[in-house]
Amino acid sequence: MILGLDPGLAATGYAVVARRGGRLTAVVHGTIRTPARAPHPERLALLYDGVVALAGDHLLRGAALEAWFVHPVSRSAMAVAEARGAILVALARSGVAVREYSPTEVKQAVTGHGRADKGQVRAMVARLAGVEPGSDHAADALAAAICHLHTGPLARAIGRASASGTADTLGS
Repeated sequence: MILGLDPGLAATGYAVVARRGGRLTAVVHGTIRTPARAPHPERLALLYDGVVALAGDHLLRGAALEAWFVHPVSRSAMAVAEARGAILVALARSGVAVREYSPTEVKQAVTGHGRADKGQVRAMVARLAGVEPGSDHAADALAAAICHLHTGPLARAIGRASASGTADTLGS
């Protein structure tokens, strides 16, 4: 099972997706919400605790996050960066390996087109995982997990080939 996450301070989307046979199944998905009026450190702690609980409740083989591309000098960017930090520490402390994917990689893996819009991603996530995501945050988390499940086997094969010195023969 793979945990997909769409980090945010106010709302973090999550999804646990499993491959059963040749089919993908959404085990659980939703959004961790933090109260806007809560002190900032408490909000980060709530995210941390939520991710630790997800990792503890499911036998995870890994976690997938969409790589983050945003202007670095904004107040909201700092809040998202801190939320990502809390999430990454929670995963590390839970022993869950993390892989990040660019937005283009996620869209390509889910829809077959790296420039797909949110509606296309959401529709394919619903079709592939067999669930209606609910929120955009949950849809993005499902997409990240699906991306990992689709691209993980290829990445592992390339890694093995590189380690054994046969990578130079790939594509020759």
